[in-house]
Amino acid sequence: MSRHAADRARKAPRKPLLRGVLSWLGGWLRWLVLRLLALMAALVLIFSFINPPTTWTILTERRAHPGTAHEWTPIGRIAPVMVRSVVAAEDANFCNHWGFDMVEIRKVVASGSSRGASSLTQQTAKNVFLWQGRSWPRKVLETTYTPMIEALWSKRRTVEVYLNVAEFGPGVFGIAAAARHHYGTTPDKLSARQAAALAAILPAPKTRKPDTGSRRTRAIADGAATIARDGRDRCLRLD
Repeated sequence: MSRHAADRARKAPRKPLLRGVLSWLGGWLRWLVLRLLALMAALVLIFSFINPPTTWTILTERRAHPGTAHEWTPIGRIAPVMVRSVVAAEDANFCNHWGFDMVEIRKVVASGSSRGASSLTQQTAKNVFLWQGRSWPRKVLETTYTPMIEALWSKRRTVEVYLNVAEFGPGVFGIAAAARHHYGTTPDKLSARQAAALAAILPAPKTRKPDTGSRRTRAIADGAATIARDGRDRCLRLD
């Protein structure tokens, strides 16, 4: 046997070995991904009927702002105008899409804008299951959680959970704490202007104040009335 032939004979077993290792790694990775997806779906299913006890954001913020108590409020005890206001402010087409507002996403892409186009469902996924900030891993997980929420939760449940975990000021989490902290009232007694002012806080809760006379508040109040008139709030109604 020539030297070259001997070298080829020695190297030949390496290819099947490499393929075997890659196949094993691929199988292990698939197993891991499937288990992760199953765990995520299980959490979404559980929270479809059990209220999330807390979130990562609430836990981390509690260290800096320990004073405001977090209290869960069922959607039936939240003023309907508050529910409409948060939809008008954050995702006016909420009842018409399946978790991703493709119309809004296409507008943002076409304009080249850096602003986000996250739907209310996407924001709920982030607030309940993930962490704040911008990163590709978080965005991938958010995009995975979103269709799970759409499949397993009603639209009313999504808004209910969102309103109960959203931040309405430094350390002020949930609509009950927000109504009490900012207006000394309860969520069912919020006026249209108060509801719009609270919804106006949401994009920047650490820096914005609920100003009932601001231009943004007036625009949200008008938007809430508009979606009530044109039926875009239909998924939020009981009738």
